[in-house]
Amino acid sequence: MRLAALAAVSAAVAPVFAAAPATRLAPVPKVEGVYFSGTWEDPNPQEVLRAPGATVQRTPTPPAPFNDKAKAEMAERRAKQQQTKATELTGGAACIPGGFPGMMGPVFPLEVLQSPGQVTIIAEAFSQIRRIYLNEKQIAFEDAEPLFWGHSVGHWEGNTLLVNTIGLKDNIRIGGGPHSDKLQIDERITVTSPDTWEDQITVTDPQYLTGPWTWTHKYVRRKDYKINEYVCEDNRLYIDPATGQQKLRLGE
Repeated sequence: MRLAALAAVSAAVAPVFAAAPATRLAPVPKVEGVYFSGTWEDPNPQEVLRAPGATVQRTPTPPAPFNDKAKAEMAERRAKQQQTKATELTGGAACIPGGFPGMMGPVFPLEVLQSPGQVTIIAEAFSQIRRIYLNEKQIAFEDAEPLFWGHSVGHWEGNTLLVNTIGLKDNIRIGGGPHSDKLQIDERITVTSPDTWEDQITVTDPQYLTGPWTWTHKYVRRKDYKINEYVCEDNRLYIDPATGQQKLRLGE
């Protein structure tokens, strides 16, 4: 009887380990549109050595259709630079990101990362990143805080991602000219094959352009390449405080 009583007490105080319910993972969300994540570059990289006399066919970017107001402001800026003997450093030369749309030029490789509701594009040059939010309404011009890469929203139509971007900082120069807070940049990012895509960029600005300005960048997949680190501290350009001239720092 004593043994039976002890067994009963032990059973009463012993911890109860209930079987944990099986963990169920939520289904993995699918990315929208055509899957083109990966690393990409210019079909004809400029750093590749070619045989003497060899030529590469490139589609030139047409000149910007600047209006008289834009041309006057550009001339005024050049005159001020000549008077002060100062050279304006822009983009990476001044440790300032080149911003959008300049970062889309495939001088250095680009990386595309797709996730549900978003396409992220990373430029190796100065580690620039832009995020395209899918199936969202673009914000109003007056609500767009000026950014280096702007506010980008897009949606897929077939194999083409249509993107609209507004809200760029004043110091982002497009074609060397000024832009207003009503600037818009529309893109047609078309996946043309598993290993190629192109980005048709159209810039409109009612205050500084006489009409739309369009050009296209093309890209090919680089399966064997991983994006490298490119930090602004590696930059060797600077403004000499004594002369105001641009110089190149060597020997460091």
